[in-house]
Amino acid sequence: MSRTGLATAALVMLLASAFLPRVLREMPDFEVYWQAGHRALAHEPLYRSEDGHYQNKYLPVFALAAAPLALLPLRTAKIVWFYATVLAILGLVALSLALLPDGRRGAGALAALTFLAMLKFYAREVNLGQTNAVMGLLVLAGVWCQKRDRPALAGALFAASVAVKPYTVALLPYLLVKRQRLAFSTFMALVAGLLILPATIYGVGGNADLLLRWARATSESTAPNLLNPDNVSIWAMYARWIGPGPAAVGLALATMAALTAIFAAVVRQGSRVPAPDGLEVALLLVLLPLFSPQGWDYGLLLATPAVMLLMNGFLDLPLAVRAGGAVAVGVMALSVYDLMGREAYAAFMATSAVTLCALGLVLSVAVLRLRAMA
Repeated sequence: MSRTGLATAALVMLLASAFLPRVLREMPDFEVYWQAGHRALAHEPLYRSEDGHYQNKYLPVFALAAAPLALLPLRTAKIVWFYATVLAILGLVALSLALLPDGRRGAGALAALTFLAMLKFYAREVNLGQTNAVMGLLVLAGVWCQKRDRPALAGALFAASVAVKPYTVALLPYLLVKRQRLAFSTFMALVAGLLILPATIYGVGGNADLLLRWARATSESTAPNLLNPDNVSIWAMYARWIGPGPAAVGLALATMAALTAIFAAVVRQGSRVPAPDGLEVALLLVLLPLFSPQGWDYGLLLATPAVMLLMNGFLDLPLAVRAGGAVAVGVMALSVYDLMGREAYAAFMATSAVTLCALGLVLSVAVLRLRAMA
């Protein structure tokens, strides 16, 4: 990293520190990981219905990963995670910049504009103590390794992202289609290893029971969370518009099928550009919170590389695409609770406008590939 980059990162860390006292009173999601780490150290059950809304929904192996933090007092652990998350966000922006196609516009301006556009999601991530930034950083680091012909390390980083959040297992079929055999096999082997690793503490039968309880905890919480105003998934969008039921499910599946077809077309066009993986994984990251029935709004920080790609190629896009992309990013960036107020924000989120904006971003970035611009 350049001196300018290091100085900028240090400044951001310093500015973030001003919010630390307030954030330490929050971070409810981090407390879930910290508690799971405690339970793993004590060989206790990880998934308990009495935990209510804050029941652990992460894979068993994540509790093992959180165990070192659980050795610290909660306040100290929160401070460590706070700075780790801010660094992950900075890394996410830096890698998004590094993966841009050659001939990118002013790097500093692109990084700053992308950071500001995504600031709402970054702030929410830090305030909750969430893990999306770490997961996204691991994925982009894997793409960076692929670009430098280090497929085994790429596969290992992708597998590590699954340990954080299992959504990124969607990279497996992508790697298979791309014929990235070594990255695929490393990824698959390590994911299998991560699934059985908790058996070293809980035993084979105990680990199998944990995996079943994880699946049950995840599935049972899906329906109650579907109409939560912060849910930005395609499933939630149709459930809000026409009510939960078979019709909403059918429309969601049809929309996801159409998006999958668009993504496949983008991948097919990859031969027209020298380094196709960056844009393709950027689109995949945006689609993760849209496809997951529990895709929360803060998960859209994963759109960081897609937003930067759009800004980089903005002036070369057709006027209609520029307008649509600008509106999509602008609405996502400015739909802030503190600016809009409780009632207006609740009404806004109930329209699923953020979901529509994310879909607009996907289509805008897809045009970059179809025009062989990235």
